[in-house]
Amino acid sequence: MIGVRQFRWRDYDAVAELWKSAGRDVLPREELETKLLRDPQLFLVAEAGETVVGVVLGTYDGRRGWILRLAVDPARRRQGVATGLIGELELRFAALGCPRVNLLVLPADDDALRFWQALGYLPFPDVLCSKPMDALR
Repeated sequence: MIGVRQFRWRDYDAVAELWKSAGRDVLPREELETKLLRDPQLFLVAEAGETVVGVVLGTYDGRRGWILRLAVDPARRRQGVATGLIGELELRFAALGCPRVNLLVLPADDDALRFWQALGYLPFPDVLCSKPMDALR
């Protein structure tokens, strides 16, 4: 049976391995420490027994929720782990009064796009713009 709960620091190594297995960058502890000051209840893990099998990082800025870094153990995919994580995250967004949730999907990732659309997330023709702030530090 899969359970979903809030991230704990003892989960960090398992979460980092999941992100790696999913081809995601691993967020350094320092970056997570800053994120967890704002809304720790939106960083969730799925576990089977004592084993972390999925993770999702959500954030809410008071206006919009964002879903970031969803990853599931490759051996556990297509078993409802991601759907369970997102369902719990959406409940937590709703409890905060969040009116809309956004996420990013790579244009060539058809499987991910189908997954998100099945959960009611619709593509928008927005263009993502990003600027690294390292140069300003």
